[in-house]
Amino acid sequence: MHNNPKTLVLAAISCIAAATADEAKPRVLILSGANNHNWQETTPVIKAVLEETGKFTVDVEEKVGTMKPDAFAPYAVILSNYNTFGKNAPKETWGAETKQAFLDHIAKGNGLVIMHAGSSVFYDWPEFQALACGTWKDGTRHGQIHVNRVDFTDEKHPITRGLAPFWIRDEFWEKMLVAPGATTLATVTPDPAFKGSGKPEKILFATETGGGRGFGLFLGHDIITMQNTAWKTLIQRGTEWAATGKVTIPPATDWPATKEDAERMAKTQP
Repeated sequence: MHNNPKTLVLAAISCIAAATADEAKPRVLILSGANNHNWQETTPVIKAVLEETGKFTVDVEEKVGTMKPDAFAPYAVILSNYNTFGKNAPKETWGAETKQAFLDHIAKGNGLVIMHAGSSVFYDWPEFQALACGTWKDGTRHGQIHVNRVDFTDEKHPITRGLAPFWIRDEFWEKMLVAPGATTLATVTPDPAFKGSGKPEKILFATETGGGRGFGLFLGHDIITMQNTAWKTLIQRGTEWAATGKVTIPPATDWPATKEDAERMAKTQP
């Protein structure tokens, strides 16, 4: 059997086009490998949720403390699902050269995305904390995991534009340290019946500082929470905004508009 030259040319063109399309997608690097939450389960879910949009190429770095200054260059977004919080925290850290390379990379218009406890690191690095939007501090706490409603406080921001309030089962932080200049996008009022504050607590942020963009999503305690379609929409849209400054990803069609919706999603097997 002889190969048709025309068929071979078309196949080659198709392969080149596919490779070019992949190269055009914003690349995301997930920082992982240590966390006081179950990163072994959550990192693969985050990667899959981003990749299912067809808009990102996603890599994972599990040896964060040993990263070199040139590690950031290929990526439009650095997403932190990493922290050094707790007794088993890794002792490695970035040196001055790697920190400066990160800031130089952000200054070129790239972004940082914080996932839940991903800012509980680099506490003595103010530029990182400013991009991270917020973090756990002395006095920050949370009640028991429960289902609650999240309300948007900024409906004009590209990440939240067109989104309705939603319900989600999660661990809701209270009295977190919010970085100066960060825009609050949403709040939640933790239920006193679950040892919550009963007061509106800031939970979602965006900032533009240092030449780049920061997005802080302090929802996503575990893979059960990550089954919630509103959480998926926010991590997808927030990452796109951090990468490009624009949002084209639509909200999920199955939106958790009621408590019952959120409870149903929490029972879905990951």
